[in-house]
Amino acid sequence: MSFYDISSDQKAPKPKWLIADLRSDHAGETGAIWIYRGILSITTENTIKAFAKNHLATEMSHLNKIESFLEKKNRSMLVPLWRLLGFLTGALPALFGSRAVFATISAVENFVVLHYQSQIHRLENENIHPYIRSVLQSCCDDEAKHESEATSFLSRQPGRLLSTWCRLVSVGSKIAVKLARVI
Repeated sequence: MSFYDISSDQKAPKPKWLIADLRSDHAGETGAIWIYRGILSITTENTIKAFAKNHLATEMSHLNKIESFLEKKNRSMLVPLWRLLGFLTGALPALFGSRAVFATISAVENFVVLHYQSQIHRLENENIHPYIRSVLQSCCDDEAKHESEATSFLSRQPGRLLSTWCRLVSVGSKIAVKLARVI
């Protein structure tokens, strides 16, 4: 995008729906950071530690990018809740080992990819904020890689209990997005 003035895109007025989406992205990336911190606080497995450290760095980069688009006054007031829930979403499966961790990350990232894709499509359809759209696409691509990597570590499909946990994580993610968009 060398021909495009990035600063004008960042300064251009954003529709209310985009501010709400960016608020939910900010909340989600905050939660993701705390998922990996939760994992790292519990796990003793080197494979999981390396996975979590690598992905934590990526999520921190995503958060910094989202913060550049969203004024502090427009961020979710529930950030402490997103930190706590993120931590628990990482720490609880880490208590049960690598299968639980990788299944959880796969479920979370599957949700996040769909969430980002809907925003990207709307920005494309409305033909606005091309730089924000490109950053969201880059974040989405990273999340898809995280999902694929987590899935590759699973030797078999999750059992009933783990599948139920993953559905709970997905439902919780949907609820968190709805709340973050307005609070």
